[in-house]
Amino acid sequence: MTYIVTEACIKCKYMDCVEVCPVDCFYEGENMLVINPEQCIDCGVCEPECPIDAIQPDTREGSEKWVEHNRAYAALWPNIRLKGSSPVDADEWRTVAHKLTDHFSQNPGKGTPKA
Repeated sequence: MTYIVTEACIKCKYMDCVEVCPVDCFYEGENMLVINPEQCIDCGVCEPECPIDAIQPDTREGSEKWVEHNRAYAALWPNIRLKGSSPVDADEWRTVAHKLTDHFSQNPGKGTPKA
């Protein structure tokens, strides 16, 4: 089992989950985070940290497409290990529908700066 980030994260991108991850398996896109399912150790500490329930176990019905989404973008986007700033309008996007088809960006985020 692994945890995955779902559509709810798009345009919200709260990052409370990032710093609690013991294996640094979050990757940052321009307007969403994903979890690398190959790195996730199924500890579950990230799930309760997400204020919009965007993080779910892959055992939920319909999660297969999100496992693949997370896997694909984790391979393209930079790793993030430190909590960054959420978008200033994140709260306005909490309940918006169809974010994947209408608002998702494939562009990478900034990631965690190299020391």
